[in-house]
Amino acid sequence: MANSNLDASSSSSSSSLATNPPVGVSPYNHTPYYCEENVYLLCKKLRENGIAKSDGSDLFAVFISNEKKQIPLWNQKASHRADGVVIWDYHVICVQKRKEKSLPHLVWDLDSTLPFPSPLATYVAETIRPSFQLFSEFNRVFRIVHAPIFQKYFASDRRHMKDSEGNWNSPPPSYEVIVAEDGTVHNLNEYMEMSSLDTVKSIGDDTVDTLLTQKLGVLVGESQLEELFSRIS
Repeated sequence: MANSNLDASSSSSSSSLATNPPVGVSPYNHTPYYCEENVYLLCKKLRENGIAKSDGSDLFAVFISNEKKQIPLWNQKASHRADGVVIWDYHVICVQKRKEKSLPHLVWDLDSTLPFPSPLATYVAETIRPSFQLFSEFNRVFRIVHAPIFQKYFASDRRHMKDSEGNWNSPPPSYEVIVAEDGTVHNLNEYMEMSSLDTVKSIGDDTVDTLLTQKLGVLVGESQLEELFSRIS
């Protein structure tokens, strides 16, 4: 995961987690620029500490990218701007689906300056900012993968973080690389490849079924993100 600067500005609204006070990021593994591994371990930790269901069925890994590998996100710790905007080549967050209608779905983003976790609606409004006018090459696409499937099939040997001479672009985590249950050592590229042309046309029961059963989940546009989570029972 790499970033670049974006010449843009926008105001940021404040919000609170009245029923969900921030839990803090300190208990969770976080290695800068290795967001996919951070989310993999985050899902495992949320299951172990009882914040999520023990089988992880209420958790989803969400990859954000596009054809150009240029996606602006606001309120990011890596930014040097007051509005926290960064252009990532891709980013990965965790969304927790909650059945109680009185409770918001939650976004767990270890790279965000927003409360941890934040309600999905707040995260969309303040980090994705769909109302902010962007050039088409900056439109975001979302690959949503059910956490139990993600933790079974995902693998990374971190090759994407090395330059042409084999040097690290950013220091790697100290723990061992993630290997899939079937022995696959690297498939991050499969999760990162996404195009707006491949997003679902509408959210239906078949979309939810695909999400809950397929290795690479489903692709949706930013206007469909909240709708999809509202359709998951």
